[in-house]
Amino acid sequence: MAAYLIGEVVVKDPDTYRGYSAKVDAILAKFGGRFLVRGGATHPLEGVPFPRIVVIEFKDMASARRFYDAPEYQTIAAIRTSASEGRLTLVEGVAPA
Repeated sequence: MAAYLIGEVVVKDPDTYRGYSAKVDAILAKFGGRFLVRGGATHPLEGVPFPRIVVIEFKDMASARRFYDAPEYQTIAAIRTSASEGRLTLVEGVAPA
């Protein structure tokens, strides 16, 4: 069953954050991840929104965890956390009808 990594982000240092963005695609591909949402326009309906939303799809929760826990991702995650604030959540999708 598909799993999704959802990021809600406030970028504090855009130049440094671009360094993270430039490196994450290759690592994502290695673990079968693909962006469904990557910081596009948002239209908040309820609550206080984060200015940047990211949704990454993986084939399953195990693949998503392997990506997040991988040493090569954790190396660039340090760049992300130095340049932004926010939260990441892994969520399991629903079974196809």
